[in-house]
Amino acid sequence: MVGRQSARPAASEAIQTGMREEQHQFLRLLNQLPARLKAEQATWVLNCQPHDVPILVAARLLKPLGNPQPHSVKYFAASEQLEQVNDRTWLAKVTNALNQHWRKRNAAKKSHSQNGHVTASGGGRNDRDNLSIANR
Repeated sequence: MVGRQSARPAASEAIQTGMREEQHQFLRLLNQLPARLKAEQATWVLNCQPHDVPILVAARLLKPLGNPQPHSVKYFAASEQLEQVNDRTWLAKVTNALNQHWRKRNAAKKSHSQNGHVTASGGGRNDRDNLSIANR
């Protein structure tokens, strides 16, 4: 077997996707995705990050299946995802929603750091200074 690559995917790949090898083989035979995608799998289809899913759900651009509780695992229809990624208008809405979210969040972080709070560079007041100010 030296010099030959195995046709089986690495064990770590199967663990990362949460699917067993038998499931991978079966889906390859069908030549399709699972009917339901977890949030992380949906991000692979969309080429975005897992932390983007709640943003897209809040913007009503991604619709979870059923009525999941706020902190439960959410599933998305693979067929719907594949249809949406072919829609240029929908992709533009996704891109704009993500850009707008991060623009607002970064602006809030910037204004927060300009108001005398600790910044990433270490500027601003430290906890000891805040305690002494509070005790005055």
